[in-house]
Amino acid sequence: MTIALSLPNPEKLIWWTKHLGKLLPEHDVKPADRITRPEEVRYAVVWQPPAGLLAGYPNLTATISIGAGIDHIAADPDYPKAIPVVKTIGPDMTQRMCEYVALHVLRLHRQLPDLQDAQQRGDWHQIVTPTAPNRKVGVLGLGHLGRSAALSLQALGFDVAGWSRRGDAPDGIKGYDTSQLHTFLARNDILVCLLPLTPDTRGILRADTFAKMPRGASVINAARGAHLVEDDLLAALKTGQISRATLDVFHTEPLPRSHPFWAHPDVLVTPHIASLIDPISGGEVIAANIRTLDAGKTPDALTHVSRGY
Repeated sequence: MTIALSLPNPEKLIWWTKHLGKLLPEHDVKPADRITRPEEVRYAVVWQPPAGLLAGYPNLTATISIGAGIDHIAADPDYPKAIPVVKTIGPDMTQRMCEYVALHVLRLHRQLPDLQDAQQRGDWHQIVTPTAPNRKVGVLGLGHLGRSAALSLQALGFDVAGWSRRGDAPDGIKGYDTSQLHTFLARNDILVCLLPLTPDTRGILRADTFAKMPRGASVINAARGAHLVEDDLLAALKTGQISRATLDVFHTEPLPRSHPFWAHPDVLVTPHIASLIDPISGGEVIAANIRTLDAGKTPDALTHVSRGY
């Protein structure tokens, strides 16, 4: 039984192929461009696969996303909607996202950029900040990663709220549903985006969103670049409506060297590292999911593109 692997980075493709092959010796794990008999492919393990690739496997039974999102698969209009997609969600990926969100919420909360600016001026500037219970943080998206990040922030003492389609939230965290977006935005000093990318959430970080937040609020986007309207953020930073932004994801990756985010004094750029999935930890999760499928069972993270993404 053949497993096709597709990643845009050639070095990572080699790494994943070797490691997944060791984890699944009962399968023939190959890069997609080395497969000569597409009818033998039963599973495809992919990140940002080329359009039409997956439709070319007539006996494909499941696609495994190397990540928690499936928008990179659903974006292909030729993807066979009857074929289920399995998300890759595991403890290491969750831990990394929680660490990233906590780090950057704390950075903004304790005004480290201002302290760094003061250091450059040789200015002994003792900034007094409120304590965490007096800082309101909102998490857009309460899926697995969003809920975990929200609980991590709550454990640090922050006043945390979450927004999702139905408004379901963990105990102790106030949840807001779709109809309450404006109320949710108005409460937050720091907004963290961990939404899945869907037609409804694309461009959700835009001018009218920023306008409904308190003046001087900050934004962290660790979800997808397409959630953000980049020109709207630049405009909001210029007026001071948004004071700081931490961005881990972008419309074009790598971020072009000419992009204004690189040199903007109020933007921190990180190169899509919030919750990197490597073949060591991620491979274990994927191998376990494939063995579950082999046994005729349903992995917990299985979904369908036809249900929306």
